Amino acid sequence: MRRGIAEMPLHYGSAPVWLFERMKRLVRAVVEVIVAEFGPDELLRRISDPVWFQSLGCVAGFDWHSSGLTTTVCGALKEGIRGQERDLNIFVCGGKGRASRQTPAEINQFAERFGLDGENLILVSRLVAKVDSSALQDGYQIYHHLFIGTGNGEWAIVQQGMNTQTRWARRYHWLSEDLESFVVEPHKGIAGNRSDLVLNMVATEAEKARSATVAIAAQKPEKTVREISRLKLPAHHPVLTGDISPAYLHKVLLKTYEQPPADFARLLLVPGIGPKTIRALALVAEVVYGAPLSFRDPVTYSFAHGGKDGYPYPVNRDDYDRSILFLEKGIKEAKLGRDEKLTALRRLERWSSGLKLSK
Repeated sequence: MRRGIAEMPLHYGSAPVWLFERMKRLVRAVVEVIVAEFGPDELLRRISDPVWFQSLGCVAGFDWHSSGLTTTVCGALKEGIRGQERDLNIFVCGGKGRASRQTPAEINQFAERFGLDGENLILVSRLVAKVDSSALQDGYQIYHHLFIGTGNGEWAIVQQGMNTQTRWARRYHWLSEDLESFVVEPHKGIAGNRSDLVLNMVATEAEKARSATVAIAAQKPEKTVREISRLKLPAHHPVLTGDISPAYLHKVLLKTYEQPPADFARLLLVPGIGPKTIRALALVAEVVYGAPLSFRDPVTYSFAHGGKDGYPYPVNRDDYDRSILFLEKGIKEAKLGRDEKLTALRRLERWSSGLKLSK
C-alpha cells in the first residue's frame, strides 16, 4: 500500500454546471479508454487506488484539497456512463446522501440486467458501510457510498465520511479482488488526515477483541449490561459510560443472545448494532477478558486542467474540451479499427513510466 498525505477540508456547495458537464464527458472517455485497453476489472483496480482516484479528480479540474473531489468525481462517473452500462460491462450505484440510500435498489436493478446475485452484492454494500461506520471508529460519519460493479460480479466501493467538528473529510477505498476478509485489514487505501482517537476493530492485532465481542454478544444481556455499569474506563478508550444507554444496549443484545452471530462480520450486520454497541462490547472484551484493542489509525494517504477554485490556475475550458475530443475521437476510431490515438497514449504512458523509473 502506498503512503502519503491527502488533506481534504470539508467543503460545501457544488461544481458549476459548465465544469460538471465537461467532467462527465472526460471521465466517461477515460473509462472507455481503460475498459477498451485493459478491461473493466482494471478500472476497478484504479478506482480503488486512492492516489489514482485523486489524480483523476485533479485531471478533471476539481479542487485537489476538497471533500467535494470525491463526491463530484463519483457523480461524474455515474452520470457519465449512464445508458452505456451494458457496452462497458460496468454499472454504478449510490452516491451522496439520499442517493446512497438508493444503493440496494439500484444494485438489484443492475443485478437483474447482468444476471448477478443481487442479494449477495447488497450484503456486500451493507457490510462495507457498517465496517467504516461501526468497526472502524475514527470520528468520521459516512455520508457517501458509491458501489461500482462489473458484469462478472467484481466490485469496488468508494465511501467518504465527514467530521463536522474538525471540518475534515476521509475517503475509504475497497476492492473485491484479493479481498480475504471484510473485517481484517480490508481496505485498499484510506485517504485523509491522521487521528489520535481511533478504535480500529478491523486491525490484525484486534483478532482476540473481535472474537471476544462475538462471544459476549451471545451471553445473557443482563450480564453484559451489569459488567459495563461496573467498569472504570481506561483513559485511552474513546467512549464514556454516559454514552451508553443500558436499556437500549439490553434491547440490542437480546437479539444477539437469541440468535448468536457466527462471527464479527455477522455481528456488524445485526439490526441495531452500531458504533456505541461495538464500543461497549469492545470495552468489556478488553477490561474483563483481557482482549487487547487496536487504536492504530489505518489512514494511508496534482494538475492537468487547473482547478475549480483557480489553484494552481483556473480551468482552461478550451484545453479541457480539446482533451475530451481527443479521447472521444480516439475511442470512436479504435472501434473502427484505427487506433493511432490510443497507440499514442500508450507510447506516452511508457515514456512517463520510464521517467519515473529513472528518477
